[in-house]
Amino acid sequence: MPARASRVAAGREPVPVARRWAIPAGAALLAAAATGAVLLGSEPTSLGAALAGPGLDRTIIAHVRLPRVALAALSGGGLGMVGAALQALLRNPLAEPYVLGVSGGAALGATVAITAGLGMATAVGALLVPAAALVGGLGATVLVYAIARAGPGGTAGTTILLAGVMVNSVSAALVTFAKTLVAPAQAQQLLRWLVGFVELPTGLALGAVAAYVLAGCAWLGRDAGRMNLLALGDEAARTLGVDVPALERRVLLGASCVVGAIVSLTGLIGFVGLVVPHAVRRLFGPDHRRLLPVSFLAGAALLVLCDLGARLAFVPLGTEPPVGAVTALLGAPAFLVILRRGGQVPLD
Repeated sequence: MPARASRVAAGREPVPVARRWAIPAGAALLAAAATGAVLLGSEPTSLGAALAGPGLDRTIIAHVRLPRVALAALSGGGLGMVGAALQALLRNPLAEPYVLGVSGGAALGATVAITAGLGMATAVGALLVPAAALVGGLGATVLVYAIARAGPGGTAGTTILLAGVMVNSVSAALVTFAKTLVAPAQAQQLLRWLVGFVELPTGLALGAVAAYVLAGCAWLGRDAGRMNLLALGDEAARTLGVDVPALERRVLLGASCVVGAIVSLTGLIGFVGLVVPHAVRRLFGPDHRRLLPVSFLAGAALLVLCDLGARLAFVPLGTEPPVGAVTALLGAPAFLVILRRGGQVPLD
């Protein structure tokens, strides 16, 4: 097994033909989802009219739907990739940003920044609110990881799940408490950190979040081969030349960067990082050099479709549910199925 894992990490393991199409298939799925989300909505639009010249159709497509679809794609992609990386790091099939408390800590960090007077509409706020969320997410991750390491089951047992639930609960309580200390307008703004919305972002905020997410995902992708070796255990990975503590620090930092940026705009969107990596792993195998980018593409497509469903489902009622509720309806049953099986999902 160590010899095979080293071949996988080095890129010398033969790849089945079907798996070679994993990244093109993910890209095609994302392109189809994004096209549908741009063309469909509560207001009928015509792509031909939008391309013909200025008008209502071009305004809706170019200035309303495209930025929202871009935010949904960045958010879903980042959460999917981080989920795959955390599952590899912790060797726990139930690991994902929401369950582990990373999202809750990031929401708390963003809340502190907002209550301090920063806003995503300003240049300073667009940079500092994601940074504050990054710090909150990193702090929550380190806390949960330290609690799990000290527990009898380690990071592969239920201790880390219980620690994540605790951190999420405390973070949600503090966000709720902060709502009582600010003006009603700010309180309404803070509410979205608890329910998860994909709304129309400003160009400045979208650009800042894109920079954080893409940088963090590139950071995680650099260690994809080393993540393959972690499936053998820490000792075997060290024998094969992996500096495990350094790898853990890099993955936690990259995950916090991605999740913090996403949460700073969308709030808490759960279970994308749980469902997507499992589906991709079953379809295309456990090689993280392929699993990470395909999880990004599939996660992006999933959240774009969830957001489109949230926009269309309640059009007759003139309202729109938060996309966090949609992903919870999809992800919570999957979580329970995996938990019922005792987390017996192959990670290697």
